[in-house]
Amino acid sequence: MESLKEKLPMIIAIIAVIAICGVAVYFMEFHQEVYYTQIDNTKIEKLSISDDMKYEYTLDCYNENGKKKEIKFKTSRELREDAYLKLEVMMVTGVHAWEEVQYNELPEKVKVNYAE
Repeated sequence: MESLKEKLPMIIAIIAVIAICGVAVYFMEFHQEVYYTQIDNTKIEKLSISDDMKYEYTLDCYNENGKKKEIKFKTSRELREDAYLKLEVMMVTGVHAWEEVQYNELPEKVKVNYAE
């Protein structure tokens, strides 16, 4: 029978793999980032599907550090032109929640991209 000393590298390798998988699942399923955008109804596409999400926006969005990212998300209706949105974005599923915010609620590094 192998001694514990001989099994130790295998045990450590298994623990490391489990930890790496746990971190990967967290970032793919639970970690969310917040982005901000301004509605531009020229960047909307009407979808021809029968579910509740009838429109898809493709907008430039900015995180709190001002980093730009193009994000697509669906809505059930056209949103108010020039409204500011706070988007909660998950790595795998994309935008899972959004809410309208006021200009003064935007982070300073986001405000520089929008004129008030």
